[in-house]
Amino acid sequence: MSDMASVTKETRVGMALRKMGAMAKPDVVITSDGQHLTIKTESTLKTTQFSCNLGEKFEETTADGRKTQTVCNFVNGALVQHQEWDGKESTITRRVENGKLMVECVMNNVNCTRVYEKVE
Repeated sequence: MSDMASVTKETRVGMALRKMGAMAKPDVVITSDGQHLTIKTESTLKTTQFSCNLGEKFEETTADGRKTQTVCNFVNGALVQHQEWDGKESTITRRVENGKLMVECVMNNVNCTRVYEKVE
């Protein structure tokens, strides 16, 4: 099982959606004016987008349909997105390293890292 499949299994995502999500190669567009943030993720499977003010909790509907209370902040040069729902929580950390977007997802003791190449 891939790391991403392990993390999505922890969130109780069904097996079919886990397999499709693990194979997806989404485009991610992140914009910020310093206080307001928008993240759009597009793939052949699904397109999701959310906007928020940094440091303010908001309701997010995730790609797998969960309704979470989410807060995003910049911490040590990384964008940290913390989600809470039904007594559970997960953290997604995005940082740029060597021109690539590194996305680490952590839930319980399970984590995975996805690497995104910049499209010119």
